[in-house]
Amino acid sequence: MLSKKGTGGRKLMGRFEYGADLLQALEEMVEKEGIKVGTISLIGAVQEASVGYFNQATKEYKTIDFPENMEILFCTGNISLKDGKPFVHVHIVFGDREGKAWGGHLLPGTKVFAAEFVIEEIEGIHLEREYNAVTSLSLWQK
Repeated sequence: MLSKKGTGGRKLMGRFEYGADLLQALEEMVEKEGIKVGTISLIGAVQEASVGYFNQATKEYKTIDFPENMEILFCTGNISLKDGKPFVHVHIVFGDREGKAWGGHLLPGTKVFAAEFVIEEIEGIHLEREYNAVTSLSLWQK
């Protein structure tokens, strides 16, 4: 088990612009603010979405595209370092017009209709992602 204790840092709240790529907007915000470790939460709606599903047997991501308007029912993620640079890792759940839920790992191509975010920085800890041979994922190692 890996466990570290940090202290609360800055808390940023805001919204992303209509038409923005959601993942890119999050990455740009983290880079601009110099956040190296933290948490992300977000609500809103999208014009279209793209998520990934990691197949544990094949150790490959499958991309799933949703070319429709959907609500963001839940969105959570974290910020840590990968290859020495801030890395945004986000999972998201959407609701369609029939109330069905769909979700996965947020990928580029998810276009914002309206999105309000909270980003909380965590200070005093260092978390770096490195390749893990058992899972074939980049996981926190340090």
